[in-house]
Amino acid sequence: MEQLGLTGMPTRLFACTPSRLTTWSDCPRRYRFTYVDRPTPPKGPGWAHNAVGAAAHLALARWWDSSRTPASARALLNDAWSPDGFSDADQAHRWRGYTADMVGRYAETLDPADEPRGVERTVACTTATLAVSGRIDRVDQRGDELVVVDYKTGRSVLTEDDARGSLALALYVLAARRTFRAACSTVELHHLPTGDVVAWEHTEESLARHVGRAEAIAAEIATAQDYPERPSPRCGWCDFVRVCPAGRAASGGPKKPWAGLAEEREPVEDDVA
Repeated sequence: MEQLGLTGMPTRLFACTPSRLTTWSDCPRRYRFTYVDRPTPPKGPGWAHNAVGAAAHLALARWWDSSRTPASARALLNDAWSPDGFSDADQAHRWRGYTADMVGRYAETLDPADEPRGVERTVACTTATLAVSGRIDRVDQRGDELVVVDYKTGRSVLTEDDARGSLALALYVLAARRTFRAACSTVELHHLPTGDVVAWEHTEESLARHVGRAEAIAAEIATAQDYPERPSPRCGWCDFVRVCPAGRAASGGPKKPWAGLAEEREPVEDDVA
């Protein structure tokens, strides 16, 4: 049990990030490994697709303090690059070039004269039962309102449902309102590989639904007596699959660290004896 109330005393707010809540929703056992067990169980090697995302996010965060040109975006990407998770130096080099081009193309769509209200900005808000905090990739000022911008570097094509259904983005709208004391309703997913922008404008009703969902998840966490696994083929992507027998059985074991890259595929075994 993560928090205890005292008779006659106000219940302490459950402190969380959107990532903490979604981790529980995905798998309580992974939540336990991540946030409860100490020492934390050993993770597997880093993921190459995470290295791509981390370098792109860092380069774009630093871009606003640079000369704000596509060339500077590519240079910043090279400075931020990590070879973690790639199969070999050649693959890492190839993907560094691809990611630098991706970030450079995205920078071409940005107006260097713009001044975002926040870049990699930590924001926070409270609800009746939660104290939520998190970090937004970018907060834009569009007229009289703020827009929450989230960068995506994965291979999946994004849809309006991704923006509408994101618990994290909805909570960031509320946190941006509280932190900046300004109106905010719109969220945008910027898919760097394709240049697509997917937007959603929240209503007070849609935000209330997300808050209710977040508070329900937190209530489950706060009263948890067990942390059951939720095995599925997706367990192969979990950092802790090596220490989770149910996850290994459901997925066949961990994916290769570079399997999440768009152009990479794991080798297929020849069935011929």
